Amino acid sequence: MIESWLDWDWVTRNSDEIWRQFVEHLQLTGIAVGLGFTIALAASLIAVRFRRTYTPITWVAGALYTIPSLALFAFLVPVTGLSVTTAEVGLVSYTLLILIRNTVAGLDGVPPEVREAARGLGYRHPRLFLEVDLPLALPVIVAGLRIATVTVIGLVTITSIISLGGLGLFILEGVRRNFTTPMVVGTVLTIALAVAADLVLVGAQWLLTPWTRGRSSTLG
Repeated sequence: MIESWLDWDWVTRNSDEIWRQFVEHLQLTGIAVGLGFTIALAASLIAVRFRRTYTPITWVAGALYTIPSLALFAFLVPVTGLSVTTAEVGLVSYTLLILIRNTVAGLDGVPPEVREAARGLGYRHPRLFLEVDLPLALPVIVAGLRIATVTVIGLVTITSIISLGGLGLFILEGVRRNFTTPMVVGTVLTIALAVAADLVLVGAQWLLTPWTRGRSSTLG
């Protein structure tokens, strides 16, 4: 069946371009998630410190999240042009709500008695945050990162409308030409990238939170 969907000669002839677009897809995703997490972490710290700001912060992030991606990119093009900036502004905006909610939830989930014990041992900010709060909140934060990363990988394909879609360019080409090969290549590689990124984040969490392994074994 797959032979009827794929023209392997086309795949071979375009292998360099496939690799180039795969790397572009990865770069667009990495920049968006990295910037999104940086902004979300700062916003989350403000929300945790000043509770009244949580509602307006999540309201703004939620408003950005609800804007249809095509409409958002179309709105940005007259301002920033057909550029990486246009793509990244749109992609970053879709990570914020997920990351802010999970980061705040993770930080709120740190037991107060743990913080008090750490203070009793002489921990003060920023050491308290870096060595106590952040590690204990990490599982919830990583869960948000996983959702945001997979979401962005999917959304990067839509940036093909501004000629920056990475693997999405193949999907768009296939639709325009009614040619299944580039559609299959773009779709399969996008899915594979999403699965691989999710597994990398799961592995990173496993390495960074060794104290949760014993708990999992016990529950099992």
